[in-house]
Amino acid sequence: MLYNILKAFHIIFMVSYFAGIFYLVRLFVYYKDTDEFEVGKKEILREQYLFMARRLWNIITVPAGVIMLVTGLSLIYLNFGLMKTPWFHLKLTFLIGLAFYHYWCWKKVLQMKNLKGDILPIKNIKLRQANEIATFILFLVVFTVILKSWVLEYWWQLITGFFVLVVAIMLTVKLVNKAKK
Repeated sequence: MLYNILKAFHIIFMVSYFAGIFYLVRLFVYYKDTDEFEVGKKEILREQYLFMARRLWNIITVPAGVIMLVTGLSLIYLNFGLMKTPWFHLKLTFLIGLAFYHYWCWKKVLQMKNLKGDILPIKNIKLRQANEIATFILFLVVFTVILKSWVLEYWWQLITGFFVLVVAIMLTVKLVNKAKK
């Protein structure tokens, strides 16, 4: 019973964490979109986006990430046999990638804070593409957890499907960005 309750909390806070990460990077994009605005409007919006990013990071994303991590480690402790399964090692590899992405997001929040309203020194298209990284990681983790050992058996079909998905999303981002101009 305890295991299932922890798993439910783990899933709930995983959803909360990803919602925070998804919206956080979108706020970076919105901040960057203000580059061409008139000075007064730019200052107001950048101040608001920074406020929103910091609150989102400190009140939702990080606490949800900590609870997700603690419940995940508790689940491993209660079912240490997971550490003997290859699919779980793959999931942990993807989570290491998520940790790097989390760190990148944290550095961007700090960078925005220290800019004091100046231009964020990264191309808009790069931010839009970075916005999709969490989506890719979520896909990889969920498919690995649901399919378990089938992930290893059908790895080439899954990789092919994943790359098709990545290309489709990246092309969509480029087309949307191009249409905006």
